[in-house]
Amino acid sequence: MIGGGAVAALAIAGIVAAAVISSGGSPDGGPTAKPAASGSAVVPDDKPSFPDVSVPPPPNPRDYISDPKKDTAPLTPATLFPQQTMVVGEHSYPRTATDAVTDCTAAAQGPLVSSLTHNGCRKLLRATYAKGGVAVTIGVAVFDSPAQAAAVMNEGKPNLKPLAGGGVPAEFCQGSKCLMTTNATGRYAYFTIAGFTSGKDVTASAPAAQQISRDGGGYAFTQISQRGKDQAAKAAEEQLKEARRKAGQTS
Repeated sequence: MIGGGAVAALAIAGIVAAAVISSGGSPDGGPTAKPAASGSAVVPDDKPSFPDVSVPPPPNPRDYISDPKKDTAPLTPATLFPQQTMVVGEHSYPRTATDAVTDCTAAAQGPLVSSLTHNGCRKLLRATYAKGGVAVTIGVAVFDSPAQAAAVMNEGKPNLKPLAGGGVPAEFCQGSKCLMTTNATGRYAYFTIAGFTSGKDVTASAPAAQQISRDGGGYAFTQISQRGKDQAAKAAEEQLKEARRKAGQTS
């Protein structure tokens, strides 16, 4: 298994691709009232009081990448891959190209075409990153349920079509041995295809290609997870506003 993905393959791309009360004390530890001086008034407690604000538990970010009724934020290459550079640990790779298709088969090849079709793929987004003669195309496929995404992962057909452009030539992973992986989280299946931009085969002694493959898979997971976190944070903010409104607070 290459890169820690759930499924990985090395194949020929293009063929298979509370308030505190102070008191004088009492025997039982409870507060006692101090007597007021004769002729003096008891000063009332003039501290303002506010009604309690009851806020529901914070939303679970995973719900927002699992349930299409909650996962409603715009989904485009610009929202899923907003950064110009993919940064994973100490490694960074400029982005060279992106695209998105609703006909998922247009961004797939080989056995992945049928896998996406019969599992009901709704959209497939791709982004390519390259540096130092190696590149990786990341693909993120959207389904109606986590079960469908998991089915694609378990079928083990990671034949994503590579995306050239922006300095990455058409020879990238076309008819050569490249690293391919597939995984899933929530209702998203994600794929990588990585190799040399020159079109030469990836071998076991190709650390740069192996690294960009691992980084691409990790980055895809991070970006999908961040989508869930962002939507959950927005929902939590709305919950707090509603709780304050019901409690009669305006801020």
